[in-house]
Amino acid sequence: MSDSLPDRRYRFGVFEADAVTGELRRQGMRVRLNAQPFQVLSMLLERPGEVLTREEISRQLWPDGTFVDYEHGVNSAVNRIREALGDAASNPRFVETLARRGYRFVAPVERIAPSETVSDAVSSEEQTAVAETKARSRILATPEELPKISHPVVQTLFLLLQLMYLGFYVGALANLAEIEDLFSVLPRASQAFALLVLTAAVLIPVRAFVLCAVLFHAPRAGEKLLKLWRFLLPLDVLWSLSPFLLLHHMSFGLALSCTALLVYSPFAQRSLVLMGAGGAEHEISAVLQK
Repeated sequence: MSDSLPDRRYRFGVFEADAVTGELRRQGMRVRLNAQPFQVLSMLLERPGEVLTREEISRQLWPDGTFVDYEHGVNSAVNRIREALGDAASNPRFVETLARRGYRFVAPVERIAPSETVSDAVSSEEQTAVAETKARSRILATPEELPKISHPVVQTLFLLLQLMYLGFYVGALANLAEIEDLFSVLPRASQAFALLVLTAAVLIPVRAFVLCAVLFHAPRAGEKLLKLWRFLLPLDVLWSLSPFLLLHHMSFGLALSCTALLVYSPFAQRSLVLMGAGGAEHEISAVLQK
């Protein structure tokens, strides 16, 4: 790389990049990024707000005389950067594409002074160790641990799960006589029946809210959905027993198998929210840190 400064570290958002060691970190945890994409990222960070042409980038990546399809190579490197940062070309928060011109880093960038670099070296290592320890002991997934999937796919899967639950609630309320007959053998049949009716009636508008929030891209939808998930979790686990409401139409074994799958459903919903079903990553990260 052309710059010969002894220390070049940059901070942008929740990320830090060290051009000397070639490391990208997110809140102290290292993010995997190969050498060439990191070199492109360093060039963009060195000139935030300025347009870097593909020709400029290719001259840095491949010396004269190297035969390479530089258009494909540069595009591939930028795509790897976006994957590492959780960015998207359609709605860039960090790397913007300018058609037929090149790329520009659009987020504010802070250059970390050499003195701060030295004083932060030990604390950074300590933060990384603590963060990695927490990650190993954590049961629920974080956004960094989930695969990068296109937003339409994530949104479609999330909406289908909401429609599934709506089907459970409406189907149960439409067959109360049959369900009451099933519940008659239970020790506290009347209380169980009342709980079913009450939760179904309450959860129908809740699911309608969730559907509308995701379909119409409501502001801070991801943050709201993660908070709502804590309330919905016990109810979703309870409604995972809904296949047993169809015992007049299916075997006990099939109902048990369906219930086992449905127990995972609320955790799948949470993962889909973290993958972008309901909002921007920085909003979701703020909720997870609380």
